[in-house]
Amino acid sequence: MARPSLAELVAPERTAIVTQECQGAIVGPDAGLPELAAEARREAVPNIVRLLDAGRAAGVRVVHCTVVRRADGLGSNHNARLFGGVVSKGVVEIRPGSAEAGVLPELGPADSDLVLSRWHGIGPMGGTDLDAVLRNMGVTTIVGVGVSVNVAIPNLVMDAVNAAYQVVLPRDAIAGIPREYAEAVIDNTLSLLATVTTTEALIEAWSLPATD
Repeated sequence: MARPSLAELVAPERTAIVTQECQGAIVGPDAGLPELAAEARREAVPNIVRLLDAGRAAGVRVVHCTVVRRADGLGSNHNARLFGGVVSKGVVEIRPGSAEAGVLPELGPADSDLVLSRWHGIGPMGGTDLDAVLRNMGVTTIVGVGVSVNVAIPNLVMDAVNAAYQVVLPRDAIAGIPREYAEAVIDNTLSLLATVTTTEALIEAWSLPATD
């Protein structure tokens, strides 16, 4: 069977852009992991802004996935080095409604966007409302953007593929550290599971006239 073109794969009526942890505590100016935040803001965040503008204009759904956490960590994970490292760097309390929990202002959210927050886990789909919400909107293709290629983006890709979604990754709208490692993960792992493309190619696909 012939592979669909990118434009067919990301047809607006069945596509959602899912942003992963594009929030103050993770990639904002005062983020708890400054190296990751700096790398994300270098290229990924400006490209996510462009993608969201183009996607919304074409009728693509946008879902922002964020993480929240109490100061005492009640209900959140403690079972991996990652969580201890985050706490030691001061990212302890990400209260719902706070700037740390909120989507970056340059990304919205627009009135048409959805924001889904989770209290636990290392990715936006496992044990959350994301799968049900996407299916209720008729979504079959996820365009994943955000952070990080180290942990959450591979988690999203694998969960989504296991749930039978098509996944598209604009490589210049996701970030991880060090940069060379993130590129290697994209080329050697994520490219086996997702359609890897660029921001420019997606914007072009969403600017094409609709076909029957």
